[in-house]
Amino acid sequence: MNRTCVFALFAVLFCVTAPLQAQDDAAEIRKTILTMFDGMREGDSAKVHSVMMKDVIFQRVAKNREGKTVVSNSDFQRFLVAVGTPHDKVWDERIEFGPILIDGDMASVWTPFKFYLGDTFSHCGVNAFKLCKTEEGWKIFHLVDTNRRDNCAMN
Repeated sequence: MNRTCVFALFAVLFCVTAPLQAQDDAAEIRKTILTMFDGMREGDSAKVHSVMMKDVIFQRVAKNREGKTVVSNSDFQRFLVAVGTPHDKVWDERIEFGPILIDGDMASVWTPFKFYLGDTFSHCGVNAFKLCKTEEGWKIFHLVDTNRRDNCAMN
């Protein structure tokens, strides 16, 4: 087989297998993110923790008291404790998946959301996830969100 035929064969195989791998990765990424929210609804901090990298970064973009936009850091361990502490109402964050962008072992996902305490609307915004593909699967290493009560991105 000459070089042109070998190159053409590899090119065809790549064009067929690359999209399939991206579809598999996108499904696993969705599963990772949904596991986090399932854990929140169930009050299961171990489930939430299972999809996070060891040094995950939690941040929020919001207005401070002076009306200036700031980025604040949240303590992930405190979040886990809050999730696992019994509470009267289910923490129900309802999301829609926006774009899932993948480059090798890194992914970025945009998810508009509405957050409910039980059946009562609390706030809405958008989550921006950064994930890394590890030996154990896709893990979240950065989560930044917005938070408001109106002008929600999803219906």
